[in-house]
Amino acid sequence: MKQSATTEIRPGNAQQPIGSGFDAFSTAQDVIRGIDLTGKTIIVTGGYAGIGLETARTFAEAGAHVIVPARDLAKATRNVAGIPNTTVESLDLMDPASIDSFTQKFLQTGRPLDILVNNAGIMWVPLQRDARGYESQLSTNHLGHFQLAARLWPALKQAGAARVISVSSFGHHIAPFDFADPNFEHREYQTLAGYGQSKTANNLFAVELDRRGKAFGVRAFSLHPGSVNGTDLGRVAPMELFQQMGTHDASGNIYPEVARKLKTIPQGAATTVWCATNPQLAVGRCILRKHRCGRDRQ
Repeated sequence: MKQSATTEIRPGNAQQPIGSGFDAFSTAQDVIRGIDLTGKTIIVTGGYAGIGLETARTFAEAGAHVIVPARDLAKATRNVAGIPNTTVESLDLMDPASIDSFTQKFLQTGRPLDILVNNAGIMWVPLQRDARGYESQLSTNHLGHFQLAARLWPALKQAGAARVISVSSFGHHIAPFDFADPNFEHREYQTLAGYGQSKTANNLFAVELDRRGKAFGVRAFSLHPGSVNGTDLGRVAPMELFQQMGTHDASGNIYPEVARKLKTIPQGAATTVWCATNPQLAVGRCILRKHRCGRDRQ
């Protein structure tokens, strides 16, 4: 098998391969092999579609109890049907009251939280704002997950060796975080800039949470899953955008040469599963994974 490009980022040093034994072709089933999650409790936001669904299924089949928070309860219940050890709960990441309600219900169970996977995300949306006036991609992709992790902090500490995984993106290269105007109140709205800064925020959050959490046994990681075919991430983007990018033909079909460069959903979920479960990351910080295409998930 080709040498892994999984890397560890160490302060003041360039990224260095750590020899995970996996590569861009590895699947979630490959990386979970030999790992028993019996007795573990895991929350996967967006765990009912795309790589999130594959992630949740992989954890559940390895013995974990998986909670899938969802805004669309009907869709989530339908998609996870048949997956063992999995429950669906109501959660809207753009609604602070909904996050508080979800986390309060979980904390009342008294259970530790072993793994939190901040997987849910939106992309290529027109300018929308939540009830507080925050731009929707920032609100969903970062702020909602930030609040979720903060409210679940007692359960993460209780686990003793918890991990918080942020599914970021190569899209963080698109835009830094604009601390002066994060909600596009004084600049022209560009949807990819909004997405990019939300992914930059995911990375910054992981680095700081890891720094603060280590003393309590909580580690944090951020990842780019690669460019993945067949997810819901671009569901609201007009086909004209994909055609302008050169990925789809006039009939809306993806070009075969483009499709060949994209990961499958099981391959796309592999990095998340590896970050969440592999013992090599007991000493790591943020990790990135080699992918087969420079574009973001499709």
